[in-house]
Amino acid sequence: MSHPKSIIQYAALPYRVVDGHVEVMLVTSRETKRWILPKGQPEKRLKPYEVAAAEAYEEAGIMGSVDKDAMTMFASTKRLKNGTELPCTIKVYVLKVKKVLDAWPEKSERERRWFSPGEAAMVATEAGLIRTLLDFGAKWL
Repeated sequence: MSHPKSIIQYAALPYRVVDGHVEVMLVTSRETKRWILPKGQPEKRLKPYEVAAAEAYEEAGIMGSVDKDAMTMFASTKRLKNGTELPCTIKVYVLKVKKVLDAWPEKSERERRWFSPGEAAMVATEAGLIRTLLDFGAKWL
């Protein structure tokens, strides 16, 4: 089976403001339990920002309003079930969280947590994600 040389994923950067301080939500990846943004592959019937919002619901149980334009993009790797790693471009869409659900599709498979952007950058392991979180946090200072 042949794979594309590079894949694209659309990620949500979920945030809320509590007492004047911005917080971002990260979820754990299924396999390695790294802290990541909710994200998924392009879908024919959905626009990129709609994919990001749908993934935020499925992976983190959150709903809100998502920006139609990507805030940024960064290079990453996507690890397939067979262990193969593919280069991946992640386009990030900011999502203002309006509702946090108690039950959601992937609740049993992932952990979700609110962080300050700085804390999120410290637990994240991907350089592009760390930069994205710090850039996002800087907009709120």
